[in-house]
Amino acid sequence: MKPFLLLTFFVLCVNCSDKYDKYKQLPEHITKASALNAAYFEAYDETLKLWNVPFEELYIPTTNGIAHVIVSGPKNGEPLVLLHGMNASSTMWYPNIGSLTNNHRVFAIDFILEAGKSYLYNDIESVEKVTDWYKEVLFALELESFHLIGASRGGWLAVKLALNDQEKIKSLILLSPAQTFTWIKPSTDLLKNIVTLFSSKEKQIAQSLESMSSNVANISDTYLKQYYLGSELESENKFITSMQPFSKDELISLQMPVLVLIGDDDMINEKRTVEIANTLPKGKGEVIQNAGHFLSIDQAETVNKKMLDFLK
Repeated sequence: MKPFLLLTFFVLCVNCSDKYDKYKQLPEHITKASALNAAYFEAYDETLKLWNVPFEELYIPTTNGIAHVIVSGPKNGEPLVLLHGMNASSTMWYPNIGSLTNNHRVFAIDFILEAGKSYLYNDIESVEKVTDWYKEVLFALELESFHLIGASRGGWLAVKLALNDQEKIKSLILLSPAQTFTWIKPSTDLLKNIVTLFSSKEKQIAQSLESMSSNVANISDTYLKQYYLGSELESENKFITSMQPFSKDELISLQMPVLVLIGDDDMINEKRTVEIANTLPKGKGEVIQNAGHFLSIDQAETVNKKMLDFLK
């Protein structure tokens, strides 16, 4: 082959290569999983079939373990990062991913301290270290700037990240963020959840879903199977008490556009959350009707439109 043709071939090969190729090999915690973990991973993969959009899975080595990231959407789309809610895993976005990938390159990260495909092998000692872990993953993804969406606990973490890295985050969408603007107020649903702590695991999960969703029947059976199996796995989620509402000064320091959506039957938030959101420099808060804490599933079509309009 002539030198010029050889050089041309080399350049084409480099351009065709994916910068994430080094993260695509399946790690041992997936290939050599225990029976319980293997069943969970199989259920996880079944839920991923609900996405109905092409995706690839990355396994990124970090200081504390392996980060599992699902990537989908056009490669030339603006980066959009998703942080899921507690015990939900990235598959919770199945009703939303089709809309979000219209114009964005979406990166959904599995939280390393609970069920999902991320894998912890080095303990994380504080909630600040959790933030550091996310920043390490984002650095590996080489995202110079991105939009950020967080649901429930993921909403709190999204604000924590935004306060630490304002320049990189182009906008912030918070879906019923937990303990972010106000404390969780006592309620009948909360009391029921506390009472069922002394019941079987099945009753605990059933009660939790009933209090979090305005229409549990609307949740995919495929996803629910994964959710139930995930509850059987060990969780290192030990920083719940560190999730305290951010101060007024912290919240008004957020300079990027912020959209906050809560359900009208939201056990975690109340109208005060929306009122505070509307006081932010570029903040907007809204209540979604006929929705609970799981508003991204309860009213997926409405929430998807709100998010896309905001991202535009």
